[in-house]
Amino acid sequence: MPNFAGTWKMKTSENFDELLKALGVNAMLRKVAGTAAPKPHVEIRQDGDQFYIKTSTSVRTTEINFKVGESFEEETVDGRKCRSLATWENENKIYCKQTLIGGEGPKTYWTRELANDELILVRPFHPSSAYIVLIGFVAM
Repeated sequence: MPNFAGTWKMKTSENFDELLKALGVNAMLRKVAGTAAPKPHVEIRQDGDQFYIKTSTSVRTTEINFKVGESFEEETVDGRKCRSLATWENENKIYCKQTLIGGEGPKTYWTRELANDELILVRPFHPSSAYIVLIGFVAM
């Protein structure tokens, strides 16, 4: 079983503003998010299939606790409440489908994968999955 545990700092980020725009976030909030987004830190604690993930920026901190295979509540990147289900896509990759609890909006999910000593977070934001946010993290 892979070990995602550790403190991670962002190395690269692609298409974050495009994701927020596709989700309908206004220009002012996108600018604030873009200012904070270059410096997120991620803390992951893992005990088997049990995960705690804390993502911190200068503007916002989010925390999720979940067990792979069991549904849990979290918020999408734009703050909508959702019910999520994380599953192992392969031995080094978690896939998490997000289903909105109320209201309408784009279908979203995220994946986290360990590859070559990096943590890779992917957040598609279009039904075709042709548009993705790709964020690479390295251990601190």
